[in-house]
Order: sequence, then C-alpha cells, then structure tokens
Amino acid sequence: MKKKLVSIMLIAAMTLGVAACGSNSSANKTDGTQQQTASKSNVPANQLSINLASEPDYLDPALNTSVDGGCLAVNSFAGLYTYDKDGNLIPQLAEDMPEISEDGTVYTVKMIKSQWSNGEELTAKDFIYSWNRVINPDTAADYAYLFDIIKRNDDGSLAVEAKDDYTLVITLTNPCPYFNDLLAFPTFFPVYEKGVEEADPDGKTPGKWAQEPGFVCNGAYTLKTWKHNESMVYVKNPKYYDADNVTMDELHFMLSADDTAIYAAYNSGDVEYIDTVPNDEIPSLNGKNPEFGVLDNLGTYYVGFNVNDPIFDGKTVEEAATMRKAMNLLIDRQFIVDNVGQTGQVPADSFVPAGMADGNGGVFKQKDTSYYDATKTGAGEVDEAKSMLESVGYTFTDNGDGTYKCDPAISMTFLTNDGTGHIAAAEAIQQDFAVLGIQMEIKSEDWNVFLEDRKNGNFTIAREGWLADYNDPINMLEIFESKSGNNDMQLGKGDKPSDSAPDWSGYDKLIKEIRTETDFAKRVDLMHQAEDMLMDTGAVMSLYYYNDVYMCKSNIKGIYATVFGMKYFMYATKD
Repeated sequence: MKKKLVSIMLIAAMTLGVAACGSNSSANKTDGTQQQTASKSNVPANQLSINLASEPDYLDPALNTSVDGGCLAVNSFAGLYTYDKDGNLIPQLAEDMPEISEDGTVYTVKMIKSQWSNGEELTAKDFIYSWNRVINPDTAADYAYLFDIIKRNDDGSLAVEAKDDYTLVITLTNPCPYFNDLLAFPTFFPVYEKGVEEADPDGKTPGKWAQEPGFVCNGAYTLKTWKHNESMVYVKNPKYYDADNVTMDELHFMLSADDTAIYAAYNSGDVEYIDTVPNDEIPSLNGKNPEFGVLDNLGTYYVGFNVNDPIFDGKTVEEAATMRKAMNLLIDRQFIVDNVGQTGQVPADSFVPAGMADGNGGVFKQKDTSYYDATKTGAGEVDEAKSMLESVGYTFTDNGDGTYKCDPAISMTFLTNDGTGHIAAAEAIQQDFAVLGIQMEIKSEDWNVFLEDRKNGNFTIAREGWLADYNDPINMLEIFESKSGNNDMQLGKGDKPSDSAPDWSGYDKLIKEIRTETDFAKRVDLMHQAEDMLMDTGAVMSLYYYNDVYMCKSNIKGIYATVFGMKYFMYATKD
C-alpha cells in the first residue's frame, strides 16, 4: 500500500505484530539524557483522539490503496481473517483457518454468524458480491490484480461458491503460499451490496456509497460525522461480532498532513496518538521521550521516474535507463538516513525489502542480491555517473568547485506530498544531483492530488513508498505490471509509450508465470528475475527500508500494528 510517512528501518525479524504505546525498545532507551516526562490528555476516557493523515482518498475498501485508508478500513470493516497483537493471522468472520484441498487449489472457509451495522445478516454471498465487484472494470479498483490467483468461471466471474449461507468455497488457479494473508487484506473485505448499488445506480461513481457518514459496514466502528479536511468521528458498532470486547466508544480523527500542527495538538493533549512528527523534532524525541516509538514495517521508500516523460525523448531504451542509473549513483542514502530519517534506518540496495520471506521457507534478499552499494557515495560515484551520462550524449564543464555544468541541461521537477521529512529527503537529492549540474525543483501537493498525479503519470520524478500487503515478494513486484493501478512509473502504460520506454510485455508475462508456478523453488528464481528486470530500467531508485514513528500518551495501552502498516484501535485501554 502507498504510505505517506518518511521514516524507515531495516526489519530485524519478521514478526508481524508490534505493540505500540511505549512497548517498543527504541522509545525507551537512554543515552545519558534525562527522559522527558509523560504528557497529559484532554480526551474523555471512553474516546481516543488520533491523527493518521489528512483527508482519506477512499473509505471504500475496494478502492483504497493508501495505508491510512487501510487503517480506517480495519477498524470499520471485518474480513474473514485478521491479525492479533502478536502479528498472528487469526479467524475474524471465519470459524477457523481454511480447509485446503490436497492439491492446494480449493479453500473452504466456514463462517460465523455476523451482521451488518444495520442489523441485516451477513452471509457468504456478500463476499462473492464484493470480490466480483473489485474485478469489475467499472469499479476501476487498483488492486483488482490481487484476485488473479482465483480461477474464473466461464462468464468471467470468480470461482467462488456459497455452499450454504456460511460456507465459502474458493478455487485457485494454482497453489498460493500467501492466500490466507490475502483473505485478511482490506480489498477482500465485504461491502454492503444494497448501499453500494443505491448510491451508484449508473455505475459511474463506485465509491460514492462511502463518501459521507452513516454508510453500512460490519467492523468495530461506524462513521458518525465527517467534517471534510478537518475531522472524523467513528462510534462503536453494537452489531460488530466482537462488540463486547471493543473498549473505546469513539475514535476521533484529526485530518491533517501538517506535522507541525499535529505535533502541537499532541503536546496540548487534544490528540493522543500520532504517526508523524516534524523532522527536526526527532533528535529530541528518539531515545529520550517514553511516548515516542518506532514500529517495524515491511516495505521500501524509493524515488521513481515516469519512463514516458519527455525528459527521455530522443534516447533509446538503454540510453534512458543509463540516465536514470547515473542519477541513482549520485544519491547519498546514508546522509538521508542519518539526517532525515534519524531513527536507525538502513539504506536500501534492492526494491524487495530485507527480511521478506521468499514463499519457499527462506528469506528472499541475500547478500548477493544487491544492485548497488547503498552506503557508498563520493568522488568515485560522481565520476562513474558523469561517465555514464557522457556515454549517452551529455558533456560536462568543470566549475572549479567540485561541481559541473551539464550540456544539454537536464531539468526536472520532483513531485512529493506534504511533510517535512519528504521535503528534506527531496532537498538532499536535489543537492546530490546538482553536483553534475542536474537541476531539480521540488513541488509539494496535497495527498489526494499527489496520488492522482502519480497514478496518471503527471510527473518526471516523484517520491514513492510501498508497504507490503502480505509477506511475499510478488506483492512488491506485481505493482509494476502494465495493468496495475499502482504502477506509477508507467512501465508498459500509455496509448503511445515513449520510444525510450522499455517493452514491458516480458515483465507482465514473468509476473503471470510467477503466479502460476507450482514449483516454489523455481518461483523464487523467477521473482529474482523480475526484480532484476525492474531494477535494470533504472526507473526505481530505492532509498531505504520503511519503519513507522509514532507518539502515544503513556496511559494508553492496547493499540497495536502490523509490519504492513495497519493499526488497530478497538481494544485500546486507558489507565
């Protein structure tokens, strides 16, 4: 999923759950500096006040692609499975884990009885409707490709059958090592058919049903009020299957991307949980304030080029890739980690993050699967980058101060969303590129505008981030399929792709082969081939592996998160 924040950290161990609110060791270590005292909250005992992000792009779980939207989804919808506080996959609306056929292709899930928030019965047919809605082209769901592992009926619908009201039978195209995890992902959550269809009878605005308060859902909370671009209030859903154990009556969300305002609201006691702070505040918080912590994530923060951008006009596919790879060499990742992230991050030398499983009982990233030395930046890298650019037609004049003038000029705009960390990272890259006379302006946009501009290819170079949706490398690689709505780099996209853009049909074929390969050892090799092909384009410049900072009032316990970025608030308590 797309992530807003800038903090990143190497995943030391792939345990999924990390309890928040003071339990993370990085929040409590000391360096000889006296720890700050715990702050007070002004929020009533039965409420939580939270900031995760600004205005959400979608509340419809079929359409959402952002981590903040996913957090709202897991607190207001329920799927067949979910994660507990220890990161274990557990049944939610399912009675138990799936029964799987001997050949690994047929999953039978027996459901518990549950209700929608309006009291109507929720059955297996609701899942069949919801899943087929995702793959309907009219829905235009960016995550439709996640359902490609499910076999299709002759009419194009998913091979998912309601054996009875509470039994789902799902037939896959082939065995899938991560399918159970998919069933816990928000795109696989059920939506209320009547509400969806009544709000959008002509099928032109598929997310309309969830654009205002009061829509029917089936999770721990329902949306009561929504002051757009300002606040949201969710209230406890008495029809939720586990309502007796939901501790907080209300969740109040501050909608803002202004980390200075967010931090001020936290310090004043009006907000109790935040997952961003101003970048220049991190040194005074990390290891010194017991309310500041770092959560493990499984994902990569990176910079991406639009391969169809006019900046590459006149270049061959190989020459355009050489340009991008040369600029990649100029980036001082260690400087960004030390001076922007500041929470123990590790520079990334691959796109698939360190620690990710390989789907065959091992870890995907090995010592010999690095694409460059992410910690090495100096005169040697500048000379190599200069030589690479000279090989594709650029000349350089020494300015006499360690920098060069580039001819013809290379000029671009770096697109990012608001946030002091993102801006600081962009400024560092701006300085790195300037050594060879590459001019880069920085443009910051509101989150939803930024998402659309990236998706539609309205940029040359942009900040990117991807948190894994499940623990398998295919999730990092499949986002770059030609048909993927998450393929911001425009690989294989466009009615008339640029002559300098790579032919991406081979990549699409390789992803399809990975999905259908039953020999899991061979599947690992194919995924390495896919990452090789991706990195060879130079379109993806990984910077570091994600983590997530947060602040939480010391009297609050029970909020927990997964390495996929999902945060669960329904079982929080206050001392």
